[in-house]
Amino acid sequence: MALLDLAMQGLAVFGFILFLVLWLMHFMSIIYVRLHLHRKRSEVKQPFAQLSGVSLLKPLKGVDPNLISNLETFFTLDYPKYEILLCVQDHDDPAVDVCKKLLGKYPNVDARLFTGGKKVGINPKINNLMPGYEGAKYGLVWICDSGIRVKPDTLTDLTNQMTENVGLVHGLPYVADRQGFAATLEQVYFGTSHPRSYISANVTGIKCVTGMSCLMRKDVLDQAGGLIAFAQYIAEDYFMAKAIADRGWKFSMATQVALQNSGSYSIGQFQSRMIRWTKLRINMLPGTVLEPVSECFLASLIIGWAAHHVFRWDMMVFFMCHCLAWFIADYVQLTGVQGGPPSFSKLDFAVGWFIRESMAVQIFLSALWDPTISWRTGRYRLRCGGTAEEILDV
Repeated sequence: MALLDLAMQGLAVFGFILFLVLWLMHFMSIIYVRLHLHRKRSEVKQPFAQLSGVSLLKPLKGVDPNLISNLETFFTLDYPKYEILLCVQDHDDPAVDVCKKLLGKYPNVDARLFTGGKKVGINPKINNLMPGYEGAKYGLVWICDSGIRVKPDTLTDLTNQMTENVGLVHGLPYVADRQGFAATLEQVYFGTSHPRSYISANVTGIKCVTGMSCLMRKDVLDQAGGLIAFAQYIAEDYFMAKAIADRGWKFSMATQVALQNSGSYSIGQFQSRMIRWTKLRINMLPGTVLEPVSECFLASLIIGWAAHHVFRWDMMVFFMCHCLAWFIADYVQLTGVQGGPPSFSKLDFAVGWFIRESMAVQIFLSALWDPTISWRTGRYRLRCGGTAEEILDV
C-alpha cells in the first residue's frame, strides 16, 4: 500500500508539472506570435540594393492544381539579386512543362531548370536538389518546397533576419485559405498544436526547424559536407539545422509564415503526413514517446486526476473546464498565426479542433506500430538515430 500511495503521489506531482509546462507553452507561443508574426518593420535592416544574393532551390515532383500559381509568386519577388534553381528528378515529369512555361513568361528572371537529379543517398529530395545546389552561385541558399506560395517581400523578410550571427532563417509553417473541411483541419493543426510546440521549443533554445522554407548560409553547409552529407536521412531539415547549430550559429524566425498552398489535399493525406512525421520524430528523438501527454484530452485527464487526488475536485468537471480553456487558447493562437480571424466559422473551428485532438493518440499509436514510411515514390525503413534504408521491391 505504501508503494501504491507513493506511485499515486508521484503521478499527482507529474500532473501538476505537466499543467505548468503545457500552459507555459501556450502563453509563450501566443505572446510570441502576437509580438513577432505579421509585423511590418519600420526600419530596413540593410539597404535594399545591398541585400545578399540568394540561390532559391525548388524541388519539384508532379503537378497539382496550384503548382503554377505557387511557382509564379517566386518569379515576381521584389528582391534585387536572386536566382531560381528549379529541380525536377524525372525528365518526363509534367512539372518540367510548367517550369518551361514560367521560364518563357519571365525571361528577365535569373532562373534555370535542372532535370535528372544526382543519386547521392536515400533521400529523394536531396538527390533531386543536388545539381541545383552544385550550380548555386550565391552565398545564401533558400530551400523552399513546391507547395509554398510567397509574397513579393518574403525574401526581403528572410534576409533581414539573417544577421551576422545567424546561420539559418526559417518560416513558421501554416496553410493558405482553401475550400473544404480537409483544408480547415490542416489550418487548425498548423495554427494551434504545431506552432505551440514549434515556437515554445525555439523560444527556449531547442532547435526546431521544418524544411518547408529555410534560408541558410551555403559556406556553413559546405563545412558540414554540403547537401550530400544529409542524403542518408529522411528528415534532412532536422540534421541540416543541427549541423548549423553545432557550428555555433543562431537561428531566427521570419515574420511571415511559410504558407502551404498545395492543390491536392484530403483528410487521409493529412493523417498519413502526421503519421510519417511522428515516425521520424520517434526515431530521431526518443523523448517523443511522451508526446501524447502534451495533447489536450490525455493531458486534461492526467491533470484532472491530479487535481482530484490532491484537492478532491470533481475530475470530470475539471476535465471539461480544462478542455474549454485549452480550446479558447488554441483559437487565440490560431488568429495570431492567421494574422486575423480565420476564413471559416467558429463552428467549423470547433469541429476541426475536436476531430484533430481526437486523432492525436491514434496517429501516435499508428506511428509506433510500423517503422516504415512511404514518401514520394519510395518506401523506407527507419533506424534509430534518424538514418534510413530504402526498401526495394524484389
